Amino acid sequence: MQTPVLRNGVVAVLASASLLLSACSSGDGPAAGEEAPSPRSSPASAPASASPSADLPPAEGSVAVVKTLTDGLASPWGVAALPGGDLLVGSRDEATITRIDAESGGKTLLGSVPGVAPAGEGGLLGLAVAPTFGADHLVYAYFTTESDNRIARLQYDEKKPPGQQLGAPDTILRGIPKGSIHNGGRIAFGPDRMLYAGTGETGDTGLAQDKASPAGKILRMTPDGEPVHGNPEGDSLVYSYGHRNVQGLAWDSGKRLWASEFGQNTWDELNLIEPGNNYGWPDVEGKEGASGFVDPVAQWKTSEASPSGIAYAEGSIWMAGLRGERLWRIPLSGKADEPLARPQAFLEGKYGRLRTVLAAGGDKLWLVTSNTDGRGTAKPGDDRILLLKVR
Repeated sequence: MQTPVLRNGVVAVLASASLLLSACSSGDGPAAGEEAPSPRSSPASAPASASPSADLPPAEGSVAVVKTLTDGLASPWGVAALPGGDLLVGSRDEATITRIDAESGGKTLLGSVPGVAPAGEGGLLGLAVAPTFGADHLVYAYFTTESDNRIARLQYDEKKPPGQQLGAPDTILRGIPKGSIHNGGRIAFGPDRMLYAGTGETGDTGLAQDKASPAGKILRMTPDGEPVHGNPEGDSLVYSYGHRNVQGLAWDSGKRLWASEFGQNTWDELNLIEPGNNYGWPDVEGKEGASGFVDPVAQWKTSEASPSGIAYAEGSIWMAGLRGERLWRIPLSGKADEPLARPQAFLEGKYGRLRTVLAAGGDKLWLVTSNTDGRGTAKPGDDRILLLKVR
């Protein structure tokens, strides 16, 4: 309903760029229930700490694949859980939303999101279910159009025939710059019931430091798309800035916000987000200790990560890797500047590119592969959703 309200009332100008990222290959996976191979530590991460206390996660964890919930998905990107546990999955390139039964894996097509213009890394990206879903049945979507990236909400009516269950989009935010790369796209409702969105700088690096632009930022807004009281600047959606391409958002048990971010050639990042902080791009990449910028809590070589979605479970952040083709576990210490121990890698090369990870309650996670997005090597059954048991 509103264009972005930013500092000094400036509305962001659209920006685009034409760059290419590396493609990655996929691999075969273990049978359902098989333990993942021994984890490997990241040589680029923080040093291991002393033994944790009883309220902290163990320094070393584990991952077991419980089952494949469903397969045959086309370019899955955004995933959100409905009350009761069923999943909504968006197809980036087909611009459709499908409901997945959390027990049987059965699929029901809700419908298409009109106005989506898939191209490059753009299309139907993040999904979120309103915290008031029981009353209003609203589903939020972040997507690319011919002119911009935007966020809209759609009413979901499961009583209608399959394929006709989505209402018309009600746009709450438009004018987020689009590009062939770095469109960001992850959205999530936080513990404060406000909507957060991770955006990319579209390859136009200067936008990340320009607080008058919504590109290269984490945005915080009301469910109607308006700035929130308590944002760093009262008339702005900008919550943090200096980001290259944020594709993962999650909150830990202490309600701290974490975000994963693509680096360029050297370091990918996991950041602890504080309102108003500058996370460095394009002036800083990775841990440099530069004045005025916030260093990441953990970093990886781009070949090991290229991170997308993240989730919090069992005291750790779990981070899906695209180019890295692995799931990273980052055990949290409660400190702002370092994890409890070195991050561990699981499922390396077993399922190819990993796009989205979502908490499923307790020690369970949903993990979504991404091999049909034009950058992976699709194998029979791709793409799929796996149920994991983690520690």
